[in-house]
Amino acid sequence: MAKTQNSAAGGKPAAETIEPILNVDGVTLQYKTKEHLITATYRVGFDVFPADRFVLLGPSGCGKSTLLKGIAGYMKPVEGAIRLKGREISDPGPDRVMVFQEFDQLLPWKTVKQNITFALRNGKKTDNAAEADDIAMEYINKVKLTGFADTYPHMLSGGMKQRVAIARGMAMEPDVLLMDEPFAALDALTRLQMQKELLQLWEDTHFTVLFVTHSIEEALIVGSRILVLSPHPGQVKAELNAHHLNHDNVGQKGFADVQQRIHDMLFADRILEDEIQAADRA
Repeated sequence: MAKTQNSAAGGKPAAETIEPILNVDGVTLQYKTKEHLITATYRVGFDVFPADRFVLLGPSGCGKSTLLKGIAGYMKPVEGAIRLKGREISDPGPDRVMVFQEFDQLLPWKTVKQNITFALRNGKKTDNAAEADDIAMEYINKVKLTGFADTYPHMLSGGMKQRVAIARGMAMEPDVLLMDEPFAALDALTRLQMQKELLQLWEDTHFTVLFVTHSIEEALIVGSRILVLSPHPGQVKAELNAHHLNHDNVGQKGFADVQQRIHDMLFADRILEDEIQAADRA
């Protein structure tokens, strides 16, 4: 669905209508284990617009990461469609770059700069070595790792490795940057710092990001829009605006109210699930 911008003065629709960059339309995703066919998401739908910080929020097992894999092109929906700029996604591509939570997503035999230049050249962003070096250094500077360009991953902390992964993803200038709980494995202080740095990077470039988390607080801090998913199988529970919230609001009543509202949505589902399981056992 297109989004129309209103003028500040009279509230009349502006001439420009913004089309979604990413459209997830009634998507059901399934995968097989040795014993079962698992339905990860059921008829999930949402739109992501240019420069959105769109967060997928829900409990473990609700299909958040599976949705990201579908958008990345690693899984095909059994129902519905995923479209990027109007084109149905059928396979992976450099227009969608994934940042994972694991620290070992970098190539250990390449330096910080080489990890980024390898992605740029292998992803056909540029065939020119000098240009790849320039782009890599631009994003290394953005994530405050200027002095570590020639350092190997094993010499970096977890937070620094994640900075490199983010720099590598942003250097590709994808249509959508996909982030799968990128700060989950970090300690609390580093996680806080990385959230702030991600928001500063967004202020600098206004890239489009689809961010997965199971932390309500992180979703409210990082996201401009939040899609709340129900427990397994993931279905859309609600979509909320959070563009007015950030680190400065943590602990304030408005922040706490939205946090509690989301908590109640998720907890109500958990209670219902427990009651159903108890009834089945009776």
